[in-house]
Amino acid sequence: MTEPSIKNEQEYVAALDAIEQLLEAEPGTPEGDKFDTLAKMIEEYDDIHHKLNE
Repeated sequence: MTEPSIKNEQEYVAALDAIEQLLEAEPGTPEGDKFDTLAKMIEEYDDIHHKLNE
């Protein structure tokens, strides 16, 4: 099963809001797992849509 991806800026902002609530989640817990998933999704979206000039 593949992870859902962030499809647009609205979902991106919602993911940022959600991950902010999980900043203190303990690794290995359901909350920690959700944090890890959101972090990967946000990173992938950033890599595609918010590239920094190098």
